[in-house]
Amino acid sequence: MTEPSTFSAALANETATAYLMADLALLIGPGDVITLSGDLGAGKTAAARAMIRYLAGDEMLEVPSPTFTLVQDYDLPSFPLVHADLYRVNDAGELEEIGLSPWPEGSVALIEWPERAPGALAADRIDIALSHRPALGSTARAAVITGYGKAAAQVERLKALREFLDGAGFSEAKRQRMPGDASTRSYARLARNDGFVILMNSPKRPDGPAIYDGKPYSAAVHLAEDVKPFVAIANGLRERGFSAPKIHHADLDAGFLITEDFGSASFVEGDPPAPIAERYQAATDMLAVLHHLALPETLPLAPQITYTIPPFDTDAMLVELGLMPEWYLPDREAAPTAELWREFIALWRELLVKAEIAWKTWVIRDFHSPNLIWLDERADIARVGIIDFQDAVLGPEAYDLVSLLQDARIDVPEAFELAMLTRYIKARLASDSAFDPAAFAELYAILSAQRNTRLLGTFARLNRRDGKPSYLKHQPRVWSYLNRSLDHPALSGIRAWYAAHVPPPVP
Repeated sequence: MTEPSTFSAALANETATAYLMADLALLIGPGDVITLSGDLGAGKTAAARAMIRYLAGDEMLEVPSPTFTLVQDYDLPSFPLVHADLYRVNDAGELEEIGLSPWPEGSVALIEWPERAPGALAADRIDIALSHRPALGSTARAAVITGYGKAAAQVERLKALREFLDGAGFSEAKRQRMPGDASTRSYARLARNDGFVILMNSPKRPDGPAIYDGKPYSAAVHLAEDVKPFVAIANGLRERGFSAPKIHHADLDAGFLITEDFGSASFVEGDPPAPIAERYQAATDMLAVLHHLALPETLPLAPQITYTIPPFDTDAMLVELGLMPEWYLPDREAAPTAELWREFIALWRELLVKAEIAWKTWVIRDFHSPNLIWLDERADIARVGIIDFQDAVLGPEAYDLVSLLQDARIDVPEAFELAMLTRYIKARLASDSAFDPAAFAELYAILSAQRNTRLLGTFARLNRRDGKPSYLKHQPRVWSYLNRSLDHPALSGIRAWYAAHVPPPVP
């Protein structure tokens, strides 16, 4: 059995309590149970209110005490949350009546007065015991935070996070919630009198089952296992004149970073969102410059430490492609036979020979609108701020242009895509007379089909395995992009296989 983990925090006022709860909010997710105990007036409801407002991104959100209603539900951007007050509960049997037995798996449970039902508490939970500290001031509190079971590791990480913020001089910075992504990372904007920075919480990626030639998926496709690639690639991009965030403070082992804040100026606008032409032009130009450079495979990370960028080879691409028959086709009641699997892999292995022999560059991998920030005060291609590149690999030059011009989250009109593709080709020809537009267009089509095939499977997996159904809404768009690329003559064989065996997504 895992030993409990405990640490104490002195909270000078309600703001300090809010910062503690904001720090904890970075580390929790659906299914977590947090209890708040202490005497009347110890600050339990204030702590709960602070966490709910932080997660909602709304400092003015009304968060009433659930003393009389017993349970209050919140549908927050990251996950649902249940705020309960057990003061009026007489025994654990009443929890079933109010929807707290069993504990809600898909929600965070935030429970006041847990001592009223001690026998029913989740074995894996975080307890926060609050008490008055009048010697330190009328508003001072002490908090003892204890993690039980699996939550012990979360409490250890919370302690490490607060020590990191204190050492970096940001323990008293205001925390502002930032949206996360499909990874295990989480982010907060930190505000002080001297400006804003970004806090990144990037825990080591958990290994999945070793089912891809003895490797988990993340290792097979070369996803970043920790924060070190982010730091190495960020420094490498900036050294070459590209706009990646400066790293102000780093704990490479724990996975905490404080980085430059690029703001939030987007590359899209409108409802539904559409590309801003000037910004997409700059991003296209930036890729043309990056892909013309001879880039190293190994980058310095720290004194005596280097980072080697992994290759985006055929084996990695095939593992990615396999997500479609593994996850998407069963959802469409079209799970492939072993023979169809072999046909699928054989057709793709032959196509990917073209990618293997193509010019290799740094493939940022998710070079699309959610990960690009417009930096209007800078000049030329430096206006393109890049914030997500830790999964970068050495691979074919067309991949990131596909990511940009076939954005899975917004509709990119085909005419606009072709205009940007033409712009890129002209820029490459201007800097390299040996550049072959026809070969590049063929490579672009192959990598488009590869990426969009993978995304169909990725979004199905995010829904079924990770409980994130919101990604399914992007599948019809991805299907449209996929069919654009399958029209290329070089893809006739795989086009026929898809036509026979891959149903379209549900609209």
